[in-house]
Amino acid sequence: MVVWQCRWLLWPTHLHVNNRGDKLLPRCKGKGKAMAETTESKKEEPDYKRLHSFPLIRHTDMPEEMRVEAMELCVTACEKFATNNESAAKMIKESMDKKFGSSWHVVIGEGFGFEITHEVKNLLYMFFGGSLAVCVWKCS
Repeated sequence: MVVWQCRWLLWPTHLHVNNRGDKLLPRCKGKGKAMAETTESKKEEPDYKRLHSFPLIRHTDMPEEMRVEAMELCVTACEKFATNNESAAKMIKESMDKKFGSSWHVVIGEGFGFEITHEVKNLLYMFFGGSLAVCVWKCS
């Protein structure tokens, strides 16, 4: 077993980089506005939104085949249950239990931190749709 710790809240909200690689101003957590807005940062907002419209794997130690299946499953569940994270997590857990054996755990949401113990090569931590975080791990 390995202990992997996460001590941050939603990585994309702390540092903004547009598709040209320019760093933008950090955001306030609640309001979604830049701390010191400039006209340049207002122009860059659409570039930032486009940048995170795809699944972004933050950390994983899964084998390639398992990682691809888990990522596709997470994207499908988050799109199907866009307004209900609990149902999406349940769908992911049940599918992972069937495909890869029991004891899978899933957390989906915005603004959470975690510290987990998991089996080696059975962890996926990703973002989808900009600010939605998905953590999938196996622990028996």
